Amino acid sequence: MKKIIFLVAAFFFSLSGMAQMVNPVRWTQSQKQISTSETALIFKAVLDPGWHVYGLQIPEGGPIATSFTFKKSKDFELLGKVTESPKPVSAFDKNFNMSINWHEREAIFIQKIKLNSASAQITGSYEYMVCNDKNCLPPTENEFTFLVKASTKAAVKVSENIIPAIKDTSLGKIENLKSTPEKKEITVPIKPEVIRPVVVLTTADQSLWSIFLAGFLGGLLALIMPCIFPMLPLTISYFTKKGGNRAKAFKLATIYGLSITCIYVFLGMVISILFGSDALNDMASNGIFNFAFFLLLIIFSISFFGAFEITLPSQWVNKMDQHADKKGYAGIFFMAFALALVSFSCTGPIIGTLLVQAATSGSRLAPAMGMFGFALALAIPFTVFAAFPSLLKSLPKSGGWLNSVKIILGFLELAFALKFLSNVDLAYHFDLLDREIFLSLWIIIFGLLGFYLLGKLKFAHDNELLHIPLPRFFLAILVLSFTLYMVPGLWGAPLKSISAWLPPQTSQDFDLYTPTLLPANHPTKVDKKYGDKFKAPHNLDVFFDYDQALAFAKEANKPLFIDFTGHSCVNCRKMEAVVWSNPEVLKRLNNDYVLLSLYVDDKTDLPVSEQYISKLSNRKIKTLGNKWSDLQATRFNTNSQPYYVIVNNEEKVLISPQGFNLDIKNYIDFLDEGKRVYKTY
Repeated sequence: MKKIIFLVAAFFFSLSGMAQMVNPVRWTQSQKQISTSETALIFKAVLDPGWHVYGLQIPEGGPIATSFTFKKSKDFELLGKVTESPKPVSAFDKNFNMSINWHEREAIFIQKIKLNSASAQITGSYEYMVCNDKNCLPPTENEFTFLVKASTKAAVKVSENIIPAIKDTSLGKIENLKSTPEKKEITVPIKPEVIRPVVVLTTADQSLWSIFLAGFLGGLLALIMPCIFPMLPLTISYFTKKGGNRAKAFKLATIYGLSITCIYVFLGMVISILFGSDALNDMASNGIFNFAFFLLLIIFSISFFGAFEITLPSQWVNKMDQHADKKGYAGIFFMAFALALVSFSCTGPIIGTLLVQAATSGSRLAPAMGMFGFALALAIPFTVFAAFPSLLKSLPKSGGWLNSVKIILGFLELAFALKFLSNVDLAYHFDLLDREIFLSLWIIIFGLLGFYLLGKLKFAHDNELLHIPLPRFFLAILVLSFTLYMVPGLWGAPLKSISAWLPPQTSQDFDLYTPTLLPANHPTKVDKKYGDKFKAPHNLDVFFDYDQALAFAKEANKPLFIDFTGHSCVNCRKMEAVVWSNPEVLKRLNNDYVLLSLYVDDKTDLPVSEQYISKLSNRKIKTLGNKWSDLQATRFNTNSQPYYVIVNNEEKVLISPQGFNLDIKNYIDFLDEGKRVYKTY
């Protein structure tokens, strides 16, 4: 049962990873002659740090064991069973709550065969499952093919120290490597054309969970809005009277809560189906969508400030009210539907903001996940209070404080809207909303919010504030403290806690901070292509064109560090502010690599002579962002940012690429390992 539950969870997790494609293990295969008629077929798995692949023997109730299946043929026979080396580690796997054998870093599996004819084509498949201490990928099955011929050459002893060759699946060739001494460390080059996508698994996971939590928080906020909060005791009273006893009232309220959940999750699924995963992913960098979202959030904020209410057609509400009078469970469902329609004037802006965030995440499951969190937070109180009606006495009474909640959300909507306007400004190089202007607007918005909380500002529907309640007073302290925290950013302070939401520091005109990190360093004496459109963070010497950077890397005899980034990429700004600003990271980036930043969402038009049709998507590549996005998808099979790749002068990937990870030590190790591997060529 544990296995079934875990595999189902892994399946849904794989669906959520469409924006972050994952493969922390790379398989290679080779063959070694043992005698004139016997050959060893060798399968080698190389794993990213923190991941493990399971051994051949797994106890009942555990994960999927690694297994090999060979298609029967009269041309050969299997000699014994598949063996594994090194000896697997026996450790406690908390995912399955048992001790299990697994391999870390690398594993080698060998099957000996005996030829019954001059040659044989050996085909089959192998199945495996990889996990880390938090997540597992769904079981994967790969097919294999060996062409084995009998030989009169001297036999080779097969041992654990055999270094298998890379099988280039795109060309169908096997590159044989010479055996090497046991202690010598070998780095096997991987061709970019066949490298599988490798991204930090937790990024997509965190993205979906953050959307779920945002939805849950939005549901809690909706609960205390003027359109819903007063309905809470009335609805619970209805269930209590109709049920007659606590058990039946709880049952009716549970059905009511489930109906609310189904309605909102259905809305999220409709959004996903209508737009599709590709369209949702494109929204994150599309200028038109970002500007539309900006205007939409401005409208929502004005609505919260009391200028007007966003309502649905009254006939919809009346129709639902009529159906709600029905007896049985259908009537309860329509009661939930009526609540959703009646409360739309309050919940509409919250739902709209949530769907904007979900849409720009690029994940197919994001809208449904966000709506699930929203509905769950909205439904739980109705169920709990129906079971324990006495708790209603502890709720605060309706009053002017409910309108204050709307006003606070209006300020937050206004601040949030500026992020989408900044995305448009950066992508099209309008240079109107640089970091100082953005921060100035945020300082004013949150400063006014602080004054509002202290009663210094009053809106149309506010009641007279005779005294300041303590919760409101402490909230004012937090908001005004945050306002003061942002002020040094006008002079270049990194503001790491909110750097992901701000325009990049390179857009700042008056910056006293960046020059203290590295001296202006331009040793290349090369006019950077597109250098007039982009600026590098932290005074780093960065190229912005792939061909130019690769040519200079060959000339300088340094590895090429490729940074796939984007103007609207929140995590990219976070990495630059938190990780790249570290002195040890800066030193390595500056001294050990030729740096290349490729903005996949830039809207600069390519010259007509450089425009082309993508072999991958079959669409016309017309902008600079299209070009770099197509390069990333074609060469590295992923479209997520940030994405960091280290290649040598022959464009071969040296080590596993990295995604979003704020662990500075991990990033330093990544850079050091890339430099070390480069020197082995």
